[in-house]
Amino acid sequence: MFSLTVSDHIMIAHSFRGAEFGPAQRLHGATFVVEAEFRAPKLDHANLLIDIGLAKVELRRILDVVDYRNLDEVPQMAGQNTTTEYMAFHIFGELAKACTNGTLGEGGRGVTGIKVLLRESPWAWAAYEGAAG
Repeated sequence: MFSLTVSDHIMIAHSFRGAEFGPAQRLHGATFVVEAEFRAPKLDHANLLIDIGLAKVELRRILDVVDYRNLDEVPQMAGQNTTTEYMAFHIFGELAKACTNGTLGEGGRGVTGIKVLLRESPWAWAAYEGAAG
């Protein structure tokens, strides 16, 4: 299996609902390093898995919706506890759509799996991975 990973980062604010979150129920900030790994069993005619430039641009487009925002006020996040795990799942879904709808070119249509990993710190991270289509 081949893989290609691009990364970026976001800074967000949010709060959580539920006693299990303790002080995180109050508005607080977080910075995430976001890694998006694309997987495919074969390369294209030029020996590429996916165009790295397109992957970087699409990841940034997805992240721009939440970067420097209070996620409690972002319509796409309404009613969600925007945990690290949930944000990895959300970004995964957007990247999977980009693979299947052609936004990432023909190489994107050959992607069979995606893993999105969000690093909160050097000691804590969460990820979501699944089939691209």
